[in-house]
Amino acid sequence: MITRRQTLQLLGTAAAAAYFATSLPALAQNVAATDLAVQGPLGDVALGPENAKVTIIEYASLTCSHCANFHKTAWPELKKRYIDTGKVRFVLREFPLDPLATAGFMLARCDGNDKYYPITDLLFEQQRNWAFVDKPLDALRGLMRQAGFSQEKFDACLKDQKLYDAVNAVKNRGMEQFRVDSTPTFFINGQRHPGSLSIDEIEKVIKPILGE
Repeated sequence: MITRRQTLQLLGTAAAAAYFATSLPALAQNVAATDLAVQGPLGDVALGPENAKVTIIEYASLTCSHCANFHKTAWPELKKRYIDTGKVRFVLREFPLDPLATAGFMLARCDGNDKYYPITDLLFEQQRNWAFVDKPLDALRGLMRQAGFSQEKFDACLKDQKLYDAVNAVKNRGMEQFRVDSTPTFFINGQRHPGSLSIDEIEKVIKPILGE
C-alpha cells in the first residue's frame, strides 16, 4: 500500500497522473441504493434535498479529463435544472486515480464542507493548468492560493494522514463493493452509468423517474 510520504514524492513528477490507473471487471451494473447511501469516513457533501426522487452519486478523479468535461458541459445545466430546483440530490465522491488527484481531494476536504464544491469546481475548471504541467504541485499550490490557502495551510493539509486515509477509503469501497473501475462513474438511484454523461443522457434517465 502506498504511503502518504510516497504520495508526496510522486506529486513532484508529471508521471503521477497515470500512477493509479485501475482495471477491474465491470461486474455489477446496479447496486442497492441503501448500500450506496452508506457514507465514507468524512461523510458525503450532498447538494439537493434528502427526499428528492432522484439521487445521483458520481465517483470522479480530479485529474480525469472525462470528469472535467462532465463538470464543464453537463454539470451547470444539471445543477440549474434539477439540483437547485430540489428535484435531484447530488453527491460527488472521491475516486482519485493518482496521488495528485488525492492531494486535490484532500485540499477540497480540509477547509469544511462549504468549500468542497467551490474547490472541486475550480480544480476541474483549471485542470489543464495544474494536473498536466511539469510541476503540478507548484501549480496546485498557486491555484489554492486563490481559494485562500496559505503555504502553511496547504502543507498541513497534505500532511494529514487521517484525511489521506479517509479519501482513499472512499475510493477503495467504490472499487471493492461497487466495482467502480473508471471515472466518471455515476449511480442514478443505484443504476450504474459509466462515462461522461451529457445533460441529454442524464435527462433520459431521470425524467421518467420524476414523471416529466
